[in-house]
Amino acid sequence: MYFLLKLVSLLPLWLLQAIGRFAAFILCCFNSSIQRITKINIQLAYPELSKDEQSELIRQSIRSQCLTYIEFVKCWGMPPQYSLNLLNNVYGASILKDALANKKGVIVVVPHFGCWELLNAWLNLYAQPVIMYKPDKIKGVNRYLLEARQKFNATLVPADETGIRAIFKHLKQGGLTVILPDHLPKASGGIYSIFFGQKTLSATLVSKLASKTQCNLLGLSCIRNKDSSSFDVHCTRLSDDILSKDLQISVDALNMAMQNIINQAPEQYIWSYKRFRNCYGDINHYNQNKL
Repeated sequence: MYFLLKLVSLLPLWLLQAIGRFAAFILCCFNSSIQRITKINIQLAYPELSKDEQSELIRQSIRSQCLTYIEFVKCWGMPPQYSLNLLNNVYGASILKDALANKKGVIVVVPHFGCWELLNAWLNLYAQPVIMYKPDKIKGVNRYLLEARQKFNATLVPADETGIRAIFKHLKQGGLTVILPDHLPKASGGIYSIFFGQKTLSATLVSKLASKTQCNLLGLSCIRNKDSSSFDVHCTRLSDDILSKDLQISVDALNMAMQNIINQAPEQYIWSYKRFRNCYGDINHYNQNKL
């Protein structure tokens, strides 16, 4: 698998994107898992859209997801400068620079949206992040990912209590960490909060770290442009409500911040993830025959 990924990364981006579009076409033609889950999520998240609008968003989302994964393989196999060359415009860079300058620590919130892996190269121009890393179960894939991560200035820590302590220490020293908090956590690591209209179990890690450190909170996204050959980076300052000692207020504000980021280009979110399989009232929307 390692050598296959290395080989694929040598292909030009336009060819890989063509392969991604073809894969998306096939997935849309059949009742694939990615299509079924994406459909359920978009119907839940955007009930105000007409059936035709939802269908179009589902189609665009599946295509974007296929492009995202194939773009990752390419960027992981290339030097950091390759990723930087793909970035067209950067909006809000001064927000990151100001946050680093005040030495209060920085949590960068990155949803699974757009081509988020490209952000590693850009962030490493300004900081040496400490980030959590969970090894992939497939050894060849894990080797490929580790090689990609080690090209940057980031320090990798395990996705457990040891890693959380390392991130906390780094923040207290004025450092930067990147967290993707839109996953479905274990019950012990989450509370119920509204996300795209659903009261779903939501991660508390960012909120707890923010409350304890009173650090800077930034939202970051990397959005694919219409020509698919370049991307724009958007950096925004997040609400101070996420710093609240009240965990519910903090998580609610964090979910709303991520929702606002995603709504910049909703077709570029990873809607094939079962984000709503633990909603309040023991509801799993993916066990329903229809909404």
